[in-house]
Amino acid sequence: MKTQNVFIISDSSGATAQTIAQTAVSQFPNLKAEMRRFPFIQTDSILRGILKLAKTNNAMIFHTLVSTDLSEMVDEFCTQNQIYNFDCIQAPMRMLSKLTDEQPAHVPGLIHDLNQNYFERISSIEFAVENDDGKNAKGLLEADIVVLGVSRTSKTPLSLYLANQNQKVANLPIGPSLKIPEELDQVDKNKVFGLLNTPEKLHKIRRQRMLSYGLDADTPYSDTENIKKELKYAKDLYRKLGCLTINVANKSIEETATIILESLNLDTTTFED
Repeated sequence: MKTQNVFIISDSSGATAQTIAQTAVSQFPNLKAEMRRFPFIQTDSILRGILKLAKTNNAMIFHTLVSTDLSEMVDEFCTQNQIYNFDCIQAPMRMLSKLTDEQPAHVPGLIHDLNQNYFERISSIEFAVENDDGKNAKGLLEADIVVLGVSRTSKTPLSLYLANQNQKVANLPIGPSLKIPEELDQVDKNKVFGLLNTPEKLHKIRRQRMLSYGLDADTPYSDTENIKKELKYAKDLYRKLGCLTINVANKSIEETATIILESLNLDTTTFED
C-alpha cells in the first residue's frame, strides 16, 4: 500500500480542508494518507516553516487561508518546489465576489463568531447529553427529534451529530424488557425515527463491545436469536407508532442524519471552517 503525506493548513480550525482531503483520499483504497493538521496559521513566518516541512516530507497540501497574501505564499512556494497543493477557499471567494460585486472581509475565523447560531448549537448539544439513552422522559416532549433503537444502533453519535445541526434530540433505548415512557405517545410521530440494523452486524458489534470490557463475548446480549427478537420488537413498535424507520446497517451517521433532516424539511448544512 502506498503512503502519501498530506498537510492541512488553515487560519482557522482546518476542518473543511481536512474533510475535502479525506473525501478525496477515501476514493483510493490502495493509498494510505498520513495527515497532519496545522490550524490557526496567521503569520508568514510560521507558514514558511510549515511549507519547508512539507517539502522535506514530500507532502501534498490542502489549505483554507482567507488571507490572500498567505494563500499566494503557499501557491508560489509550491510552484517553485513542485509541490501539489489545493486551495479550498480562495476560488469560491473569488466566484462569490464576481457574482455579487461584494468584496470578502479576509478575516480568519468569521465562521466561528459567537453568534446566536453558535449558542443555539451549544444548547442543542447540552440537550442531547441530558436526554441521551432515555435519561429524561420529559425531554421527549421538548425534543425536535426523537430517536429510537435497540442497543448499538448508533443512537448517541447520531444524536450528537444532529445536535451540531442545531436540533434538540432525545434518544430512547427500546427492547422487549424495557418500559416505554408514556410521554412517547404524546410526541408528534413525524419527529420520531426508528433505527434498525441487521442481526449479523449487531451480533458482531455487541461481541466486540463485550470483549472491550474484558468480558465473555458470547452472552444473551450478543446472541443472534435474542437480537432477532429485539429487532422484531422494534419493527412492531415502529409500525404501531407510524414513524419513519431507517436501517443503519450500511449508512454512515451523516447519511442517517441527512435522511432525518430532509424528512423534516430542515437545513442539512453545518459550517465548521
